[in-house]
Amino acid sequence: MHQYKYIFEKGSKKHQCPACHKKRFVRYIDVQTKEYLPEIYGKCDREMNCGYHLNPYKNGYAKDNKIKSEFNYQTIKPLVKPKRVCIPKDVFYKTRKAYEENTFIQNLLNNIAFPFESEDIEKIIAQYHLGTIIKGYRKSATTFPFIDIDNNVRAIQVKQFDKNNHTIGTDFLHSIIEKYYSHSNQQIPNWLKGYNKNETKVSCLFGEHLLSKYPLNPVALVEAPKTAIYGTLYFGFPNNPKNLLWLAVYNLSSLNINKCKALKGRNVYLFPDLSKEGKAFNLWSNKAQKIQQQLDNSFFKVSDLLEELAPNQDKEEGKDIADYLIKLDWREFRERQIRVSVPYPTIIKKVEVNNPISSFGSGKPQAASEPSIIQNNTCFEGIISIKEKLINWDDEIKELETFFKSNKIPLAPIQLNQCSIIIDVSKFIKSHLSTVKAQNGNPIYLSYLERLFKLKDYIYL
Repeated sequence: MHQYKYIFEKGSKKHQCPACHKKRFVRYIDVQTKEYLPEIYGKCDREMNCGYHLNPYKNGYAKDNKIKSEFNYQTIKPLVKPKRVCIPKDVFYKTRKAYEENTFIQNLLNNIAFPFESEDIEKIIAQYHLGTIIKGYRKSATTFPFIDIDNNVRAIQVKQFDKNNHTIGTDFLHSIIEKYYSHSNQQIPNWLKGYNKNETKVSCLFGEHLLSKYPLNPVALVEAPKTAIYGTLYFGFPNNPKNLLWLAVYNLSSLNINKCKALKGRNVYLFPDLSKEGKAFNLWSNKAQKIQQQLDNSFFKVSDLLEELAPNQDKEEGKDIADYLIKLDWREFRERQIRVSVPYPTIIKKVEVNNPISSFGSGKPQAASEPSIIQNNTCFEGIISIKEKLINWDDEIKELETFFKSNKIPLAPIQLNQCSIIIDVSKFIKSHLSTVKAQNGNPIYLSYLERLFKLKDYIYL
């Protein structure tokens, strides 16, 4: 096992970035001495707006200090990886109160253009286990717990909002607790000592605990928990299996295979935030392609809805889909018959994640200059208009039926892929065609259509 000598400082502490001068800079420390490296070494977490990162292993600093580089690092004795420590349930439960003091919740009820009904907000609180900080420097902030599929509380993010629900402060509950004990000269609880040794704090998806409760829903994956909340309130709750189940990864760079393992076998639609020159979109497109390749029977599609329709100013500001949804009347939005629509034949025949067309509608992106799509560069009416264009599989089913009738069907068993062997090809075709006809356009049954196209390609080749 190998270990780096220089690592990022753990915890939520931030320093002033030497490039953009914002207090969003994480510095490198020496693992042995616990001392900071020179101030220029570190990474700004404003990835899209700054992107500063000076790595001591890549500019000669590590070599000059007689340690090995990132590709030739110090070898030490193997260590037993410590067991992950989660946040105790009693600590988590203490956040589940005082919603009348919660700025984010009260804004949703009273201070936005189209306030939500209390019943829906109560459902959102219960679904995602939202909570409140009731005292201290983060008083009235909202807690967003990251609960894994086994109901372990991996992390609790804390966010402060202004009256417009814009983020004005970010923290973590474990960091707040640690500061409290430190400032009051009390001993830190044993669970927190163990928790601080976790290599990664936010190690699961926000909302991951809902996957087992709603096994049939397609998944919408966004960056921030707040966006997942807005997505649910506008697109509908997952009690309807055709509705999207909204989850969040935490931030742009947090999308990875370890977090997405819980999504194996699901249809996943990703909505990255806007960014300069589409950096966020391109990053997630590349990652989604690799993740899909590693998760059998999974489908990952990055939506370019925002990229195609948003004005450049919004891209510069890094807006997300929630910024547009909140401008719309949720009552009108919900009344529309909205469902996920994907141009399946393009995706099935050739997965082109690096240059995807819109996940919604007919597959023909509309120009950003059309007044019906963007009004005054602030209201994303295109979300509604595109979502109203439903799609079915009539053409694909007809194509498959014509092909199988016109070609000789193998009598012997065939191996469709590493995990699937078809014993009776004719029965396979008959049963799968019957399923896709009965569930025409239902994304939950997309895998049946995909297998038929794979079989078609196998026979054709």
